[in-house]
Amino acid sequence: MNEKLDIITIGESLIELSANEDLAEAECLSKYYGGDTLTTAVAALRAGSKVGFISRIGLDCFKNYLLESWQNEGLDISHVKPVQGINGIYIISGIKDSNSKEYSFYRKKTAAANLSIDDISEEYIKNASILYSTGITQSLSISAAEAVKYAFKIAKENNVTTAYDPNYSSKIWSSEEAKEAFNDIIEYTDIIFLNVQYDSKVVIDTNSIDNTIKYLWDKGVCVVIIRSSVEKGYYVGFQGRIEFIKYFESKVIDDTGAGDTFNGGVLHAVTSGMSPFKAVSFAAVMAGLQVQKFGAIKSIPYKEEIYKIFKGQNEN
Repeated sequence: MNEKLDIITIGESLIELSANEDLAEAECLSKYYGGDTLTTAVAALRAGSKVGFISRIGLDCFKNYLLESWQNEGLDISHVKPVQGINGIYIISGIKDSNSKEYSFYRKKTAAANLSIDDISEEYIKNASILYSTGITQSLSISAAEAVKYAFKIAKENNVTTAYDPNYSSKIWSSEEAKEAFNDIIEYTDIIFLNVQYDSKVVIDTNSIDNTIKYLWDKGVCVVIIRSSVEKGYYVGFQGRIEFIKYFESKVIDDTGAGDTFNGGVLHAVTSGMSPFKAVSFAAVMAGLQVQKFGAIKSIPYKEEIYKIFKGQNEN
């Protein structure tokens, strides 16, 4: 593909199976697709960006469904490699009540876990404005972590902006492993997304907003965006300024993938020329709309709805 891309994400795809009730009571599950960097990719795409995805996809019964779905979205999948193997699955139950949701992940020994530096094309990365990945991708395997680091190094060498989210989960790996992966990638990172209740405490050993931002600025990170569910908003650190931007007010039905959707909104807005502060305000609207419906990706809103609300806010 020779067309200039706004954003490229690296990561895994998963089949999402969901039920609005406990699995013991559910008679059927709704099928869709998910994965943290894939959710971010689709969010940026639906907001209006040109987006590419780097991954491996297993040649199982879900392959055609996944590829056709991504093509219908308009996602560039020229660097999604079909290989022998299976695709991961996650099951969400009880999503009619966000406080009692339960997740079950089946993502070991999947095709995506075999991501490696062989899947990284320098020419492809040079063709983008932003390269994005997460700790979840690094956690897939040693070779996947090497692929992310290699891609970020290529991006930095070619003046492509890099963006990273540790996206720490104790269900995926240990805090020590997450911290090691963070330290391995931080010197190549321009934009970082963190959750103060989870990521900051694990990878930087602090839950202080000011200390986290200053530490990351000292590491060379240009834009620091920290989500605080306690304070219901985002702290944005950029060029010596720190601003707090509130969540977009909405009724939360299902917050699965809300953080990944938010990240996609920010990346889209930044490549559209908005400042990081404006970009976070835009992404807050996007995430606020996404949580009002069920599902991670199928609930992501489209450009017209997001911009209508965002422009209305800025006219007031």
